[in-house]
Amino acid sequence: MPDETRAHKIKRLHMRSIRRGIKEMDLILTAYATDAMPKLDDAGLTLYDALLNENDHDLYQWVTEQTAPPDRYAGMIDAIRANFTPHTAQNP
Repeated sequence: MPDETRAHKIKRLHMRSIRRGIKEMDLILTAYATDAMPKLDDAGLTLYDALLNENDHDLYQWVTEQTAPPDRYAGMIDAIRANFTPHTAQNP
């Protein structure tokens, strides 16, 4: 969306983060979207937008280190993993 404001993009990405296909990714991505996403620069938001287009099962395997993420997402997956704790799942 070329004319999308930053605030609208953050809100849209937050909604996409909390309504995933599997509950585990709802919890993990909601925590990240709430805590870290507002601090991302425009390139980070664009990368996160692309990441949200990935399959939930792939995302879950990347975050849980069952498989390696594609290089373009590796840093963001590390940040998502570092941001998530059981505490954040209980209090998103």
